[in-house]
Amino acid sequence: MLMPFCHASAWAAPLRPKSFGNRCQKLVFYSRGPRYEVASARSQIVLSDLPCRSSRLHLSPKADVKNLISYVVTKTRAINGTYHRFLGRHFPRFYALYTVFMKGIQMLWADGKKARRIKANMWKHNVKFHQLSYREMEHLRQFRRDITKCLFVGIISIPPFANYLVFLLMYLFPRQLLVKHFWTPKQQIDFLDIYHSLRKQSHSEIITHLERASALVSDERLRWHLTDLCTKVQNGVHPTAHDILALRECFSTRPLGFSQLQATHMRALSRAMLLNPHLPPAVLRWRLKSHTTVIQQLDRALAQLGIGQLTAQEVKSVSDLAGRMVADFLQPKSCFCRFRMDVAVNRAHGSRP
Repeated sequence: MLMPFCHASAWAAPLRPKSFGNRCQKLVFYSRGPRYEVASARSQIVLSDLPCRSSRLHLSPKADVKNLISYVVTKTRAINGTYHRFLGRHFPRFYALYTVFMKGIQMLWADGKKARRIKANMWKHNVKFHQLSYREMEHLRQFRRDITKCLFVGIISIPPFANYLVFLLMYLFPRQLLVKHFWTPKQQIDFLDIYHSLRKQSHSEIITHLERASALVSDERLRWHLTDLCTKVQNGVHPTAHDILALRECFSTRPLGFSQLQATHMRALSRAMLLNPHLPPAVLRWRLKSHTTVIQQLDRALAQLGIGQLTAQEVKSVSDLAGRMVADFLQPKSCFCRFRMDVAVNRAHGSRP
């Protein structure tokens, strides 16, 4: 420790240097009077031959870092496995929900990464949505719907202590607030049945609106075709693609054009397409137009791909989008798939119905 001199008039003799190790030469301080200044013009620090430490003390080798990471990952997996076994033994119902939730997060994250790659490829090659392949187009469509529902849940969780209520609501109403990744296998089957029943309830109302609108069709031939089609559907006869496409002129002008549809008719169509019917008429009209445009683009992409290239899960997705139960229509050569393919081919080469 440095001790200042008490006499102010005399220059202090240099302090005896202290040794700071065998390999250090000297550390000398010169000061004047009781107030000494360090690193000033009257101070001098002599440092030489200081030992240089090895780089091993500052930076660990890559092998040591990898071993440390491997050790941490192994320990984390072991702790995670023990935690899962504890939950499975003592809280089986909670463990089932926890497993579904964790898998759902992983699947949603994987969907987000894939959607990001598709969007990056679109920006890089200046590709529009309708120019994508069927699988890429369907993935982006479904991911948009899923992320919209997730954003809605996140927004209502913003107020203080609202997240506790949101967790309870998600547990009580998983079909309305959660995406399909967070549904249990049983819930996926049950919710598809519920969606099918909701669509069935709206079909009769849609046919009633079509019958009322048929009286306002100016063309006599189209009026007869529309009335005959409604009668066939009410009697349980499934119309062909040719029967439907023959009436596409009716849906481009009054009274069945998008700009002339009544609010009750649009609400029935929204329920049939699993869209929210409790919206203003202008918003309903915009959503219906956007949804049907995406369906047309999917049909054109499906016509280019070919129905035989679809997997069973993709056929199920196409059937769910069309509003049909798919228990008996999972094979690509089924009657429903041929009908869907005929509509897709005609839409691809014809005008929008």
